[in-house]
Amino acid sequence: MTQPDFQTAFQDVMPRNHCWGCGPDVPGGLRLKTRWDPASPDKAVCIWTPRPEFAAGPRTIVYGGTIASVIDCHGIWTAIGDVYRREERPVGEGELVWFVTGALNVSYRKPTPIDQPMTVHAWVREAHPRKSLVSISLVSAGVECATGDMVAVRVPPSWYDEQGS
Repeated sequence: MTQPDFQTAFQDVMPRNHCWGCGPDVPGGLRLKTRWDPASPDKAVCIWTPRPEFAAGPRTIVYGGTIASVIDCHGIWTAIGDVYRREERPVGEGELVWFVTGALNVSYRKPTPIDQPMTVHAWVREAHPRKSLVSISLVSAGVECATGDMVAVRVPPSWYDEQGS
């Protein structure tokens, strides 16, 4: 099996990524970056620092919708990266792999401070030909603030073009 690339963000090597959460060129977007975690290669990691405009009612904590977006986007990229890894090819090489969110359950455990970076880990619990079950954990200031469980549904490469990209 090929060694995982711990440096390159998955989002940076996939063409035509216009996602608000992770698109590298989307003005005002979150610009999330998903990579394999060198400390735990079966997990993908994203480290992201929220900006003040992502505050909830209190200015000191992150809005729950932003947290859900981070969990959603990172979970999808973990599913995408997992397929490439299992097929022993770098992300973005050959036929493109795309997933969409089929279901997402987010549990908010503690308020997420807005002035701290968050570390988000995700891993594929089950991989099937058409879907992956992904678990996500969001930690900030050493505290698990949110968790997520996702059903990521694989779509054919033609799906992207059919949606008007």
